[in-house]
Amino acid sequence: MTGEQLELESLIRRRIAEEEKIREKADEDGIRWTKVYFGGGAHFRNWLSQFVELKGEENVKVEEADSRGFQCYEESGEKMYRIWVRDIVSDNKENELP
Repeated sequence: MTGEQLELESLIRRRIAEEEKIREKADEDGIRWTKVYFGGGAHFRNWLSQFVELKGEENVKVEEADSRGFQCYEESGEKMYRIWVRDIVSDNKENELP
């Protein structure tokens, strides 16, 4: 393996590790979202349609992700995405009366 290949492999490992740390977020309205998918292409479209069917369009968000470090995406110009699903369980718990 060349130094360039090792550097690229290291970058890919770092990017995957960074992405694994991203699991939840809250939006500007305080609504909590859980990441359920990261990727692109046909798999992304398949997962997106399934989550929309199961959870409803209003409970699913798509966010474009940085494809830096993922060679196949960089070379093809294909975009990568995260699919977020609204955390309805947390929403319901916050709205319950004591």
